[in-house]
Amino acid sequence: MTILAIDTSNYALGVALLKETEVLGEYITNLKKNHSVRIMPAIQTLMKDCERVPSNLTKIVVAKGPGSYTGVRIGVTIAKTLAWTLNIPLVGISSLEILAAGPGRYFDGLISPIFDARRGQVYTGLYQVENGELKVIEPDQLTMAVDWAGKLSELDKPVLFVGNDLSIHRERITEKLGSQAVFSSITENNPRPSELAMLGKDKQGEDVHTFVPNYIRLAEAEAKWLEAQGKTL
Repeated sequence: MTILAIDTSNYALGVALLKETEVLGEYITNLKKNHSVRIMPAIQTLMKDCERVPSNLTKIVVAKGPGSYTGVRIGVTIAKTLAWTLNIPLVGISSLEILAAGPGRYFDGLISPIFDARRGQVYTGLYQVENGELKVIEPDQLTMAVDWAGKLSELDKPVLFVGNDLSIHRERITEKLGSQAVFSSITENNPRPSELAMLGKDKQGEDVHTFVPNYIRLAEAEAKWLEAQGKTL
């Protein structure tokens, strides 16, 4: 089994190759550059360096959102195309779950991955590792950062916050949670594509034709268009 994992859902771009329980290779950047231009060369370079060809792949695992509308769409489109062309399974994993998986494995408490959604909002969810497996405590959602912090403060448990956007919301979180809030180090804030591959390794493949990203909310342009048409969101 050789899995190709693809994550372009946020600024961090990541691809990885996993064979059984061995990470063959991994490529990550955290740059504000066009993923549509960079993702295929990244995949090709990784495949070449790991001496693999497309016919060696047995599964595609992709970050399905939430995150950047355009970024999510790029990754999902490429993943669907590869899975359909190679006739292999496609699995989608929450972009927030990927972020929580790495550092959360070593934290005795709750894990809240954070992506900034502008205007004081965040994409987030709540996870906890139980018996070595990452469990969903609160599903992925779009919420005001201050409201989310207030909700977590009522749980009376330590919460590990993870993500490159923490600096935007750290002050609000600290005001509400105080010492209950734990913040990841900068080396833990990039979602690892190898974690993505591991999360999708044993999951059942989804129908390529009906597979869709999880944007959580409509893109702003879509929302404005629907509003102009007098349609209810």
